[in-house]
Amino acid sequence: MSDAHARVRDAAAARGLDIEIRERPNARSLQEAADILGIDASGIVKTLVVKRSDGTYLFALVPGGRAISWPKLRAVVGVNKLRLPEAELALEATGYERGTITPIGSTHDWPVFADETIVGQCVAMGAGAHGFSLFVEADDLIRAYGATVADITVLE
Repeated sequence: MSDAHARVRDAAAARGLDIEIRERPNARSLQEAADILGIDASGIVKTLVVKRSDGTYLFALVPGGRAISWPKLRAVVGVNKLRLPEAELALEATGYERGTITPIGSTHDWPVFADETIVGQCVAMGAGAHGFSLFVEADDLIRAYGATVADITVLE
């Protein structure tokens, strides 16, 4: 077990979250990843780190096939400026490399904003290390992190 997985498992246990981490091969597309995992593409949730103009961050949980709607997310967060940070800043903000990011076990406890379409699903997301997916009930994750649930995405 990698250090990242230990961090993820410990953080999940501390919040009473039931998770499953599965090894998986690399995929060339969202649909291929969904096929490998045996789920719908919408069940794969990207955890995007978003930087605010004050230098703080937030997590946006975005289901497969959808993208952040910047106007919607800015309205929900109540700010005029948001952006995706460079890879090095995302790593510094979370302790995870892009493609592995999850709010679970992040080195900073940033606020979580979840797209309303993930409610009621078991979702797959980054597991802290490349080549793995973490499965969790979205409702449990939302509850454990006090996430704000809102319409923050648009179809890709």
